[in-house]
Amino acid sequence: SPHILTMYWSLSVSVFAIGGMISSFTVGWIGDRLGRVKAMLVVNVLSIAGNLLMGLAKFGPSHMLIIAGRAVTGLYCGLSSGLVPMYVSEVSPTALRGALGTLHQLAIVTGILISQVLGLDFLLGNDEMWPLLLGLSGVAALLQFFLLLLCPESPRYLYIKLGKVEEAKKSLKRLRGNCDPMKEIAEMEKEKQEAASEKKVSIRQLFTSSKYRQAVIVALMVQISQQFSGINAIFYYSTNIFERAGVDQPVYATIGVGVVNTVFTVISVFLVEKTGRRSLFLAGLMGMLISAVAMTVGLVLLSQFAWMSYVSMVAIFLFVIFFEVGPGPIPWFIVAELFSQGPRPAAIAIAGFCNWACNFIVGMCFQYIADLCGQYVFVIFAALLLVFFLFAYFKVPETKGKSFEEIAAVFRR
Repeated sequence: SPHILTMYWSLSVSVFAIGGMISSFTVGWIGDRLGRVKAMLVVNVLSIAGNLLMGLAKFGPSHMLIIAGRAVTGLYCGLSSGLVPMYVSEVSPTALRGALGTLHQLAIVTGILISQVLGLDFLLGNDEMWPLLLGLSGVAALLQFFLLLLCPESPRYLYIKLGKVEEAKKSLKRLRGNCDPMKEIAEMEKEKQEAASEKKVSIRQLFTSSKYRQAVIVALMVQISQQFSGINAIFYYSTNIFERAGVDQPVYATIGVGVVNTVFTVISVFLVEKTGRRSLFLAGLMGMLISAVAMTVGLVLLSQFAWMSYVSMVAIFLFVIFFEVGPGPIPWFIVAELFSQGPRPAAIAIAGFCNWACNFIVGMCFQYIADLCGQYVFVIFAALLLVFFLFAYFKVPETKGKSFEEIAAVFRR
């Protein structure tokens, strides 16, 4: 029945996030236990396993194998989306930390664009080739496995967690070239002393200690704002939204969203260090708010004015552009910037869990809410975006160009 089909469709979309929710809690543990690089190497096994399940879906109950494969791949992505920003923030020079952190989001949106193109009917999105399409990202996991063998371990992890001074210096020289590593070693020593005075911080301590309360609230709210902004409603169901807007070839419009998504993520790499995190985050939220209102107006008036389909299309593209300017990339790396070495793994774990939980709620519920609210569905997201903008304006600090100690001092004040 249509109801059962909608349930399977929504579950296959959202179960990915359940895997992410579960595994995000183990990011700090596996990252500290194995080291950043070894942990990223090991978790690739989950990606390969999940993609094998989806790639072999034609040989069993297809819907169950796809749902299982999506769940296992979600486990991988929950770990990867915590480990990668943690590693990148720890190996990056302070002046380039934001730009390099944004590259994580660029890799994600590039993958989305490639999958959209390969999903066209005349390529892999047809009755014969779709299992290959679903299994292809296992190839990316294999590529990452071999490329990670070339990556040095995080000098911060080596120095602060393991106390291996010489290995940390060697890692810095591999990352920076022939420059003198002593300035960064001195910064790490300060951070190490601070971490030693803090001891190891558990997830429970993050919530119970007043010392971390404001930083935790900010970390959680930026994750909530990223997911409840409505962007995944666009990504998951954009073809359906374009159909409602009266677009003749909605699948190509969806690919256009992917292109815009990728291009403006590249632009944000250059903007984030020039403009700052906070200002870009605020600009992105306000732009998305205006776009959501315009999208709603276009969908509501479409029956009266045919040209309103163009208003809806432009609003969707602007929505994606403003998302990639700030709310898209910034939450992934700003959490690592808000906390010093002691509480960082626990903070990344809870932020990741929050992000994936919100992702699941949107993926599971949006189709039902869209059926209930019709053209007015994005009014809900517009109201939420207003709340997120006001919160960011009053509570989110600027972290551009600041050391981890300087950022911690902002919250202490």
